[in-house]
Amino acid sequence: MAERMHTTPLPVQPEPSGWEKVKRFISSRVRSGGSRAKDALVPGATAAIAAVAAYAFASIIIGHSEPYFAATSALIALGFGRDPHIRKALEVAIGVTLGILVGDSLQSLLGQGYWQGVIVVFVTIMLARFIDSGVIFTTQMSIQAVMVVLLPIPPEGPLSRSLDAVIGGIIAIAITMITPVSGRRETVTGMRELFRSTTDVLRELSTALRTHESRNGWTALIEARGLQTEIDTVRTAISDVHKAATYSPTRRSARQDLDEISRTFEKTDLAIRSLRIIARRVITVIDELDAKSTTSDDVAKLADWFSEAADAVAVLGRSVAEPAAPGRHRSLSIARDALGAVTTKLTPTQLGAGTLHGEALVMMCRPMMVDFLEATGSDHSEASSYLPRL
Repeated sequence: MAERMHTTPLPVQPEPSGWEKVKRFISSRVRSGGSRAKDALVPGATAAIAAVAAYAFASIIIGHSEPYFAATSALIALGFGRDPHIRKALEVAIGVTLGILVGDSLQSLLGQGYWQGVIVVFVTIMLARFIDSGVIFTTQMSIQAVMVVLLPIPPEGPLSRSLDAVIGGIIAIAITMITPVSGRRETVTGMRELFRSTTDVLRELSTALRTHESRNGWTALIEARGLQTEIDTVRTAISDVHKAATYSPTRRSARQDLDEISRTFEKTDLAIRSLRIIARRVITVIDELDAKSTTSDDVAKLADWFSEAADAVAVLGRSVAEPAAPGRHRSLSIARDALGAVTTKLTPTQLGAGTLHGEALVMMCRPMMVDFLEATGSDHSEASSYLPRL
């Protein structure tokens, strides 16, 4: 008769009282609010300066009595994102100016009143939808138009508000261009995460070959396919930095740094595409070995190779975090040596690939490693020179 196992029940945690829930909610809101306020310090200060500068310019230089639309146009064009972007500021400034211009023009023709307001807003919405498909663009134009048509006409005349909007937009764009925006932190963070995930996939493939577990291979394949999200994130971050470096005088010096990071990213993207195919081939190799009832020793060298490749790719991932060019170049050189040492082993004979699928797996790894080597800054001929003769 089997003995009954006696277990001690886990203590039941008491449900928090209503007051405790309220305190937790307030504490959570305070923390999140404080974090948002901290992130908004620079954008908030920039927006405040832009709004007041636009108002002051229209009032003092142009001589407008109440240039509210200069301030509102600058605020809306800048927005409250963490980093302003030239294209976004330009699009918003155009939308705001068009909305005010349409309102001014129709008001001068139709006069001021409620039914005129209906016509102005309707025409503005139709025009906005014709120009752009974005909902925000349409909303901005219609809001500015209805404000124009319902507010009293300024002493300088109705079209003066359109000039105020142009002033606000120009000041917002100028501030965006000279603001020292740097997206390198986001780019580097994304690249490090991408390399970390790629390293995990390689290690998972090593484990799958070592243990003859195709489930690990499927896990690696799923993770490799999931890398596309991280790739898209990094590509967006690089695109944002490229725009800033193109239009902003304060970021011109970052172009060389950006070019190197872009090259590393593009070659890594190509390597990861190969990695997805390799992960699928690893599953096939394991299934073939299981069908023949062989031992894991038959692919031990392949498993060791994937582990070494993971270490080498991890070195490449750490090199992108180097802030200065000399340090980054030294790190890339170390990564090149590590990747090259792994690449020199890529022959079916050295890795003990005695089956057709095993040989195919080794051959698939060769272009992947060439791409990783090119990601360190090597040209194609230099990277290919690491491949051993077959």
